[in-house]
Amino acid sequence: MAYSWFKAFHIIGFVVWFAGLFYLVRLFIYHVEANQEPEPARTILKNQYQIMEKRLYNIITTPGMLVTVAMAIGLLSTEPDVLKEGWLHIKLVFVTLLIGYHHYCSRLMKKLAVDECRWNSQQLRALNEAPTVMLMVIVLLAVFKNNLPTDTTVWVIFASIILMAVTIQLYAKKRKRDKEKLTAELAQVAQEQGS
Repeated sequence: MAYSWFKAFHIIGFVVWFAGLFYLVRLFIYHVEANQEPEPARTILKNQYQIMEKRLYNIITTPGMLVTVAMAIGLLSTEPDVLKEGWLHIKLVFVTLLIGYHHYCSRLMKKLAVDECRWNSQQLRALNEAPTVMLMVIVLLAVFKNNLPTDTTVWVIFASIILMAVTIQLYAKKRKRDKEKLTAELAQVAQEQGS
């Protein structure tokens, strides 16, 4: 019975953790893009994003991580023999990388707060895909365990990364076109009003 409780809350924990990680870096993107806004909008937006980032990190994302890790320890205490399994060792490597990513986000958040972040919005969009890749690997390992078809998995992960990169590039081009279109429309309206 303890195993089922640990497993249920482990799943709840990692859903909360990943939701927080996905949204946190999205807030970083908006925070960086706020620098392109005129004052006073720039300061207002940056202050608001800073509040949202701190709350998300401290109230949702970090507790999600702690619940995930605590429940994983509980799961391992009910089935200690699983520690001998190769799939779990690989999964733990990816979980360790994910914890590192989590703490790196904290570092980026602090740099954003003092305007020292060197990442642009395009780079942050790419960074935002890292937990997606880790999530895929972790879930596949948990489901397939030692029967994971590694050749297929490598191709699926590789194709996913390529798809994410292409999507980011296409989105950047669309945003640029939309911005140019808006600028042209505003210039036309200003010209018509000046006539």
